[in-house]
Amino acid sequence: MYKNVLNQYTIPFIAFIVFSFSSLHADAQVTFSGQLRTRGELRDGYGTLQTTGYKDAAFVSQRTRLTLDYKSSKLIFHTAVQDVRLWGQDASTTTVADGNKLGLHEAWAEIILSNKKDTSFKSSPLDYFAVKIGRQELVYDDERLLGNLDWTQQGRRHDAIVLKMLQNGWQLDLGAAFNQNSDAINYNGTYYTPANVPATVKDSKGNLINTPTGFIPLINAAGISAKNGSPAYLNPPGSNASTQNYKALEYLYAAKKFNKTKISGLFLADQFSKYVLDSVKNTSGTEVGYLYGKRFNQTGVNTRYTTGLLVNPAFGDKNQLALTGGFYYQGGHDRDGLSLSAYTITTSITYKPSTISYAAGWDYLSGNDAFSTSKTNHRFDPLYGTPHKFWGYMDYFYAVSGSPTGGLSNPYLKIKYASANNRFTTELANHYFMLAQNQKDISGKPVGKYLGTEFDLTTGYKLNKFTGLDLGLSYMAATHSMEYAKNITPGTANLKPVWAYLQINIKPEFLNK
Repeated sequence: MYKNVLNQYTIPFIAFIVFSFSSLHADAQVTFSGQLRTRGELRDGYGTLQTTGYKDAAFVSQRTRLTLDYKSSKLIFHTAVQDVRLWGQDASTTTVADGNKLGLHEAWAEIILSNKKDTSFKSSPLDYFAVKIGRQELVYDDERLLGNLDWTQQGRRHDAIVLKMLQNGWQLDLGAAFNQNSDAINYNGTYYTPANVPATVKDSKGNLINTPTGFIPLINAAGISAKNGSPAYLNPPGSNASTQNYKALEYLYAAKKFNKTKISGLFLADQFSKYVLDSVKNTSGTEVGYLYGKRFNQTGVNTRYTTGLLVNPAFGDKNQLALTGGFYYQGGHDRDGLSLSAYTITTSITYKPSTISYAAGWDYLSGNDAFSTSKTNHRFDPLYGTPHKFWGYMDYFYAVSGSPTGGLSNPYLKIKYASANNRFTTELANHYFMLAQNQKDISGKPVGKYLGTEFDLTTGYKLNKFTGLDLGLSYMAATHSMEYAKNITPGTANLKPVWAYLQINIKPEFLNK
């Protein structure tokens, strides 16, 4: 009953807050905006190759978001409430048992302590200094390592505190986060189960079982508990953190622009709860099955650190030529406790003489060599970025299904047209995917490093200032090596996957005339 009441009164309540703010604080700025983003997709091999017997999938997803912003000389307050669902996911006539998918995407306040541009401050020792606290997006540079993952309907946010400073052209951000599952009085210690775990899973016999507390099941591609786990589920590097979120995170970001060249540096440490492999017995009728998984009831954490630089010089009166070069190193221990030594390199060039722009680049993410005896993990994890922007729109790498153990080498080309008023855009991108290191086939021999070529065609058109249409079509010509990279039985997959989507994005400003 309470959930239905929340649904019924959420929008009127927000509207009341907006009215109150606008009435009581004439010197402040209040904005109230919304977003309705509806996307229909046709999937025939999105995220991973489809095996024989699988059929195409089609569905419509939708994000509905209401955003309230309040800004005065001493405070910025931001709240974003969103609902994410599939069309038809709920029955047309609902009941109390249907639950509630309303969620809080962001809710933060930025307390401004120093601002030399604001005369209301009697003294400002720094150009700008503020404390931002609450649920917030962490977005830096090109979103390679820290981004809001806005392509997904749910997006990404962190519960964190960030100290923000601007001084003499320098930007310094110092942030930290600490995660916990429960605040119960009798909760013992700070054990953290780092996942959105389903309420029920299947045991080794395929029978449903309630997920034990503090337990993350290991399942195979069929969704059944697997004793030795499944390579696709054992937390391969991927930015979604869907199967093992961090326990704590700390970072320092520094950036400065020298003429037309921006240089930024990042040092980030994240800690992961330790676990032991465990099993739970389940008796269903005459069958006795087991649920295998990770039990997070151990003291201590595994600490990983990532550090590096990104350089972005631009040339020309209108920055017609832009370059990017970056290197990041990852060390410490991975989320499973293995010693870690990994790195990534990125380089690109973009030339935009007029309405048409051309881009070429190369991304390299290190991996493990199947013929090496090293016990150190060399697979680079792109942290909490937006992989959809970099490694193909079909999201085969570092997104929904992780990465190949051999890492990734990805040279790419892009050509884009944008009308003079940016009302119409279209882009064609080509990615050439290769393994960075060797992987073995079923006979123990190395597989070919070439994984496949992907083509992404996207088009966007703005109907008006608050409505946009987007159309995308992607095709991949994969090799049998892609089957090994995606942990699929050789010879069983469709090597010509396609994916298409049509999206409408409506973003009104309710207080504007």
